[in-house]
Amino acid sequence: MPNRTVFFVSDGTGITAETFGNAILAQFETEVRRVRLPFLDSVDKAHQAVRQINHTAEVEGKRPLVFVTVVNMEVLKVIKAECSGMMLDMFGTFVEPLEAELGIKSNHRVGRFSDASKSKEYDDRIEAINFSLMHDDGQSHRDLEGSDVILVGVSRSGKTPTSLYLAMQHGLKASNYPLIPEDFDRRKLPPALVPHRKKIFGLTIAPDRLAQIRNERRPNSRYASLENCRAEVSEAEAMMRREGIRWLSTTTKSIEEIATTILQEIRPERLGY
Repeated sequence: MPNRTVFFVSDGTGITAETFGNAILAQFETEVRRVRLPFLDSVDKAHQAVRQINHTAEVEGKRPLVFVTVVNMEVLKVIKAECSGMMLDMFGTFVEPLEAELGIKSNHRVGRFSDASKSKEYDDRIEAINFSLMHDDGQSHRDLEGSDVILVGVSRSGKTPTSLYLAMQHGLKASNYPLIPEDFDRRKLPPALVPHRKKIFGLTIAPDRLAQIRNERRPNSRYASLENCRAEVSEAEAMMRREGIRWLSTTTKSIEEIATTILQEIRPERLGY
């Protein structure tokens, strides 16, 4: 059972509050119930949120934890005055000291997505996502030159989710290309990849984990057999060594860890946040 309820309160999407709050909570071995309260853009909504938080405190007999990213001062005033939870005001903690240090006032903009429709960076991010979808799993060889990074590896080694994460989170045009038995028989990279060697990064995975993942998709098939997975992984890793391709194992790594390693190695010129 959860030990405590945690509220993520924001007058925007709440993504900042939730990301920061979860990073802090990960330092504690405790189970929590998470409640999202985004788009509190009026005093009336603030009062409703406070009633929900205070009711939770009464029912559970413990103060809820409340991570807050609110820039609307009227809304924030209500939450600070009436909330019975343990309030962690992230903007107040960081923005006010920065205003004093920089000698300027923040623009008190509600969320980084509020003016997305006018942002070139947002358009670039959407273009990167579309590019990554079109170049998923070797679907298209066109414009591989336009890729910021090309991921290679055996099927189900984590190429697609990593490509999409790089596109969505960092605005990178990430292609991914599967290494298949025909490539291993030729003992060479697929011809389409050869001109772009500097952009290639390899992903591998432990054969037993690969077999488990493939069995969820095609149970009891040769494709998913442990013997076949061992052979494919061994051949793929041998090819990466021969071709001088940088690579890592995704077996125990999160998408965030994989992406961070790739960014450190590839160091693309164009990088967004």
